[in-house]
Amino acid sequence: MGTDMEAAPVLSTPDSRILEETDPVAPREVSRLSDDELAITYDIERTLKEIRQARYKRIALQFPDEMLPDAPRVFQLLSRGLNREELTTTNGSQTPSQTADGADTNLPQSMSQLQVDEKEEKWTPRLYILADTSYGTCCVDEVAAEHVDADVVVHYGRSCLSPTARLPVIYVFTHKALSIDPVVQAFKATYPDPTAKVVIAADVTYTDHVPAVHTRLVEDGYSNLFATEVVHEPSSAIPNRTVPDSVRDAPETLSEWQLFHISDPPTTLLLTLASRVSAIHIYPTDTPSSDTVKPLPASTAMALRRRYAIITSLTTVPIWGILINTLSVKNYLHIVDHVKERIAAAGKKSYMFVVGKLNAAKVANFSEIGGWVVIGCWESSLVDSKDFWKPVITPFELELALTGDAERVWTGAWQSDFQAVLDQPRQEKSAAANNSDEDDLSESESAPPEFDLRTGRYVSHSRPMRDPGAVRIDGSSGPSAARALARRTRGDLTMIGGAVSPGAEFLRSQRTWKGLGSDFDIRYDEEDDSTLVQEGRKGIARGYTVGESERH
Repeated sequence: MGTDMEAAPVLSTPDSRILEETDPVAPREVSRLSDDELAITYDIERTLKEIRQARYKRIALQFPDEMLPDAPRVFQLLSRGLNREELTTTNGSQTPSQTADGADTNLPQSMSQLQVDEKEEKWTPRLYILADTSYGTCCVDEVAAEHVDADVVVHYGRSCLSPTARLPVIYVFTHKALSIDPVVQAFKATYPDPTAKVVIAADVTYTDHVPAVHTRLVEDGYSNLFATEVVHEPSSAIPNRTVPDSVRDAPETLSEWQLFHISDPPTTLLLTLASRVSAIHIYPTDTPSSDTVKPLPASTAMALRRRYAIITSLTTVPIWGILINTLSVKNYLHIVDHVKERIAAAGKKSYMFVVGKLNAAKVANFSEIGGWVVIGCWESSLVDSKDFWKPVITPFELELALTGDAERVWTGAWQSDFQAVLDQPRQEKSAAANNSDEDDLSESESAPPEFDLRTGRYVSHSRPMRDPGAVRIDGSSGPSAARALARRTRGDLTMIGGAVSPGAEFLRSQRTWKGLGSDFDIRYDEEDDSTLVQEGRKGIARGYTVGESERH
């Protein structure tokens, strides 16, 4: 957790390591699959079929990093298939019949056909490989695809299956080999009771093996099994998977089922299902001896406790940062507006950032931000890393962090799909709005003091945007004259353009270096040596010289 760090991470390389030799990056292993095997792995025929049916002209191919070595060969296979289609279309027309003297007997028909052909635009599809993704590999990169004006994106590898906002998508999960016999043996060892209610699921790259596993187990006497199928519905009871009919009608009955998952699922899926299913067992596919499974209730419970500890550490944060980690997921603008409204209603300040691929060095530049909330797909929204200077949470966790200590209840339920936050019952939203109105009407002096639950320290400015609300900058009174008289003028927060700016206050009072062109007047004593003009660094970026020092 980020709060364990005692200082912000170093964002530059020390001078002593500028010219040090770095270890070469090992080249990626080139695929040794034949063309036929590659066509099966990357589902070439189905991809060509969907492109032909929709007559897409500009097709963007998005590969994850580990599949980029296969990108040129996949490009060639698709190009050959599309060229064959184009050649068949061009040479498929028949020559009009002619008489012995060379006269064309179907001249009117050929002239009409010629006019129709001239009106029809020739279909010449073009393929593009996206060299890099703007955010995460699990999401469809519509931003990069629009740079080439693509009509469709072919997404390879595992995917979060979040609904896109603009472009259609052809998902190719790829095919990975799996031996069925060890899976069946591991299942029997885990569930000896043939009447146990078990849901069989798998990662999208192994999902084509689920029907075969289900068939084998039914033949061996298991009667209460359900084989899941992939659906594009992250808000489902089991994200992006079908559920039994009884669960579809009553989602709470999913707690009667156990989950058997082939391959390691993402952490977000484990945390989401921890409170929904009876137990979770995982069949590992990344180890040679994969004849056993490992239960994960203990590690899941520990991760949930850590998430709740992060939430309680952020209850008194005055300044929030909103990280936009997607520009493709549908309704992401709606959740951005919702998060901004919730933070403002709590009397706190928020700043919005678009940083592309998220890492600790980027967000550490903004030391005034006390906590981050990330807007992304349901998988990438969970950032559980100790490298970050300040914690990063999801919109669902933000709802809990902004709830008062008396009203906050931790049930163990956790979810990462922000659509569930938007779909909250209207009664809950209206009750939250009424509570915020009552807080606005109450005097800040009479409000109980706020303490950090982890350190026990008193926090004086946990709601910086609520204190100056009764008196405007132009001197006009607020809703009540009595309130305006009772409110004392507070000059401890910086005003920018007539509005309170906690970020500017942090810049004025806590930042040691404010950069060039500061909005604040900096006064120095006449005897201060810092006012003297001094020679700074010079040279090139790999090694500067200071003053008269020798070049290095």
